Amino acid sequence: MKLKEMPDEELFTRGHTACAGCGAAVAVRNLMKILGKDTVAVTPACCLLVFSATYPLSALKIPYHHVAFENTAACATGMKRALKARGNDHTTVMGIAGDGGTADIGFQALSGAAERNEDILYVMYDNEAYMNTGIQRSGSTPFGAWTTTTPVGKVKAGKSNFKKDMPQIMMAHNVPYVATASIGHIQDFITKFEKAKKIKGFRYIQVFTPCPTGWRHDTSKTIEICKLAVDTGMWTLYESENGKVTINRKPKMTPVQEYLKLQGRFRHMTEADIKKLQDWVTKKWQADEKYAQSRA
Repeated sequence: MKLKEMPDEELFTRGHTACAGCGAAVAVRNLMKILGKDTVAVTPACCLLVFSATYPLSALKIPYHHVAFENTAACATGMKRALKARGNDHTTVMGIAGDGGTADIGFQALSGAAERNEDILYVMYDNEAYMNTGIQRSGSTPFGAWTTTTPVGKVKAGKSNFKKDMPQIMMAHNVPYVATASIGHIQDFITKFEKAKKIKGFRYIQVFTPCPTGWRHDTSKTIEICKLAVDTGMWTLYESENGKVTINRKPKMTPVQEYLKLQGRFRHMTEADIKKLQDWVTKKWQADEKYAQSRA
């Protein structure tokens, strides 16, 4: 499907309360056009729940199930198995959660579902912190980023650890499909969700979704930041199909400082901090490229 062929019908409708420039809202609006009406969504506490489905209102025009923080993948598993038991093998059951509900609190249920190769699609929209509860750091928060639990002061200045590599962890589960996507590269986004819709077994897509409130950037810069994340190597666009790994877009290796300077959460970083992050990005990209070559 090409961008111009996307359906006009909105399954994520206007009237939701997402912030201007919210990457998660853009991602959900577009992925619902691809997955279509025959989809069930399972979501824990997260921004998406707060801005789109606070009872009795919902912007999602599909069945929507709100679950506890830690069990999105487990509940999606149960729902898919129940549908199959009733003779329905066509409905897409999608677990969708933020990085906190995926990489941290929901990880044990996610790993279990992946290991059993449950027939569900799991989407992690990655805004790199617990945004709806007050911008606390998560395992997916990048090095140096300010959050309310990695404050900037005399002792520390932002997060001192590097971002957890969730796509690599999910690939290690040997599931049918793992991909990263970005709302800044919409055709690649469409292609990956179309693939994931058709594949049977466990599928995982991690979408890069900037948060203007938590990242402290201008709301008009969301897509520019998405593109810079890929160009600098901060975000690798790749996919694994039954173990075959493909890099979808090689970074230009634009200096990472170009990505950082648009975001207030990195404003305090020193030249030494930026060099440390740049070195990590360079090594990460080299490792991703080498891994893809070994699994081509």
